[in-house]
Amino acid sequence: MGVLGQNIDAEGAVAASARTLAARPVFVALVLLAVLVVLAVAVPNVTMLVEEKPHFRTVGELSDEVLHLDEDLPAEVPPAAQTTFGTYDAIVVLGAAVRPDGTPSPILEDRIRTGVELYQAGVAPKIIMSGDNTSDRETYNEVVNMKNFAVEQLGVPSADVFCDHAGLNTYDSMYRAYHVFGVQRIVVVTQSYHLYRALFDAESFHMQVAGVPSDLRTYAAQPYYDLREVAARVSDYIKVRTRANATILSEPVSLSQSGDVTTW
Repeated sequence: MGVLGQNIDAEGAVAASARTLAARPVFVALVLLAVLVVLAVAVPNVTMLVEEKPHFRTVGELSDEVLHLDEDLPAEVPPAAQTTFGTYDAIVVLGAAVRPDGTPSPILEDRIRTGVELYQAGVAPKIIMSGDNTSDRETYNEVVNMKNFAVEQLGVPSADVFCDHAGLNTYDSMYRAYHVFGVQRIVVVTQSYHLYRALFDAESFHMQVAGVPSDLRTYAAQPYYDLREVAARVSDYIKVRTRANATILSEPVSLSQSGDVTTW
């Protein structure tokens, strides 16, 4: 190879080295970005899965607590007070899709049935149905249909069921349970995949909270729910850390009155 060829090869090697050096910072930056994205998704999800699992309870466990408290009541306490002594303030049932005819979807029906079972066991004297009723009030009323199912199909007194029409998402439902309905001790009812986030949100308002899973069957769309929940946990983690307000703020609603005042 001649001198000219050697020079060309040397220049090519130098140029390749320069390109490699120029690309290296970009590569490093992309790797760091990927790591940050993974951490941003993983941290909220791992935090909720690890921290909230101990708060999962069963209907039977909470029922046993109520019975135990009743047995320990002083003799002078009237029997009528025993049904609510030492129990939670309310059971919060989180909304999901309602069919066009007003009947709940399977995932929602199971939430309602579990919430009513807790109510009938004396775990709490009131139920709050929390869901989205803002998109189209004329044709879609999630929470009133939830209440109707509990009252008409499961025999719950209408006065004991409240409707939160502005529970647009899980964080808003927990925010409004505390700030609008004024509860301090709640039982949250939803499926397991969703319950971790609901409990995390509730605890951010310093409420005493227990969660009861409502997995009464297998749901066809479960893989979709699981995937969507990963992103939702990141969103709620940010809301909790920034102490965000609910989307819709309302005047306080007392649970000492009839729940029918919230039915429309």
